[in-house]
Amino acid sequence: QVQLEESGGGFVQAGGSLRLSCAASGTIFSSHTSGWYRQAPGKQRELVAVVTSSGFTNYADSVKGRFTISRENVKNTVSLQMNSLKAEDTAVYYCNTRDRRSGRDYWGQGTQVTVAS
Repeated sequence: QVQLEESGGGFVQAGGSLRLSCAASGTIFSSHTSGWYRQAPGKQRELVAVVTSSGFTNYADSVKGRFTISRENVKNTVSLQMNSLKAEDTAVYYCNTRDRRSGRDYWGQGTQVTVAS
């Protein structure tokens, strides 16, 4: 059974930083593409950043240069360092991993990030 558990969300002033972490059980992050999505009120869930099994990273244009995704294989975690946060980054952030054999998506429960302008 795959379980993803996020931590690190919270409230921050614009320009500040937060670090999100996601711990996995029942799967190995380094074997699949994993990353972070977010959903703001009234909007669709969107990709923020992902890292492939080979270590290739991809970012939404809106976060390039501000956010950094990383993976710690020993700890089986994926993290998102968010700097220079803006009010428009406010959303629920979800950890995701996609099983590369079945194509099935697994999601965490989400963690709220609120950036005050």
